[in-house]
Amino acid sequence: MATFVLRNGEMVDKATGEPMLSAEERARRPQAPQVMGFQAYNCPITGKEIRTLGQHNANMARHGCVEYNEIAKPMGGKIKNHAWAKKRGMKVSEEFRDIATAAKGASDA
Repeated sequence: MATFVLRNGEMVDKATGEPMLSAEERARRPQAPQVMGFQAYNCPITGKEIRTLGQHNANMARHGCVEYNEIAKPMGGKIKNHAWAKKRGMKVSEEFRDIATAAKGASDA
């Protein structure tokens, strides 16, 4: 295993003098873990202050609650309504295109 030392402000291999990092490696952004803080809040059910993610998870389980993004979507994220999709600049999901077209044609008649 190589040993590196600081020479002239640069980390180099002690034996060969080769730089520790290549020019390409030095140009990359440093890799670091993403750290997210937790903002304390008062439980809407009990009024007790929740300060940590562990307390939050335990509180949610205790009261039979789930995070909003964990709720199953009834259509599984698929779009069925032609008018709703058109208004939002979206497309109807493939399996509902015939139904949506037929419904649109019926409303035009």
